[in-house]
Amino acid sequence: MPDNSSSSTSAGTSADPTFRLGGDLPVNRLGFGAMRLPRKDLTSPVRDPGTGRAVLRRAVELGVNHIDTAWFYRYEDVAANDLIREALHPYPAGLVIATKVGPMWDERGVPRGQARPGQLRALVEQNLSSLGLDRLDLVYLRVGGMSGPGGESIAERFAALAELRDEGLIRHLGVSNVDAAQLAEAREIAPVAALQNDFHIQRRGSAGLLDSCAAAGIAFVPFFPLGGGHDPIDPARLTEVAKRHDATPAQVALAWLLAASPALLAIPGTGSIEHLEENLAAAHLRLTDQDLAELDT
Repeated sequence: MPDNSSSSTSAGTSADPTFRLGGDLPVNRLGFGAMRLPRKDLTSPVRDPGTGRAVLRRAVELGVNHIDTAWFYRYEDVAANDLIREALHPYPAGLVIATKVGPMWDERGVPRGQARPGQLRALVEQNLSSLGLDRLDLVYLRVGGMSGPGGESIAERFAALAELRDEGLIRHLGVSNVDAAQLAEAREIAPVAALQNDFHIQRRGSAGLLDSCAAAGIAFVPFFPLGGGHDPIDPARLTEVAKRHDATPAQVALAWLLAASPALLAIPGTGSIEHLEENLAAAHLRLTDQDLAELDT
């Protein structure tokens, strides 16, 4: 569990609302995740692409300069990368786009195993082409399937991405769904700018990794900041704190993340402008020490 007494001030805020990703890319710590642009979840119908483009434009208007995506965030004929390119290209100065590679998908759009080292170049090139870029700001090696991290070496695959970084196709590298040993393995090969694991107010198994990342200057990016899949956040435990601040439980959950560590970057995703504006307003929510203590019991 993060030590909020040391990572937040008496007003419940982290030291800085921005983070220098990879040491040279300043981003606001509350960004945007593109996974929900094609559809709300795995059982929902496809969303209107026009709405997705409007959400992206509004996100940038509201100060988002860190968008997290992946080529495989797609359903039917709607793909997150296409929407990002159509809505925002040519990209505004300072916009950082992060993507991830590793999972392989069959013709039905179902994940089927992981890419071998020799297959990663094609996946990186898919992202470059679909986003309309010559170089990707940040590429994560996404490890494993839907299960938790650990249990396999990532050295050969991460080394393959490091070669693409050396060629200039990638600016910074990250790892996703990894444990401490896998993070250490990657850092022996090339600098790691960011780590993306499952983490939120009710799921804190990666708290030790969060501390390690903060100490090393590595961004920690929860891929389910508001819960997801079979692990949703229970809003009831957030309700009292939310009432005190005239906020929503989701806003409190995001504010808790931002208070947990100055290295934490939150990327809540949505296909709704209303929910987007609600999420981004959490950047201005200041939790007190009392709030944090209640949320940690």
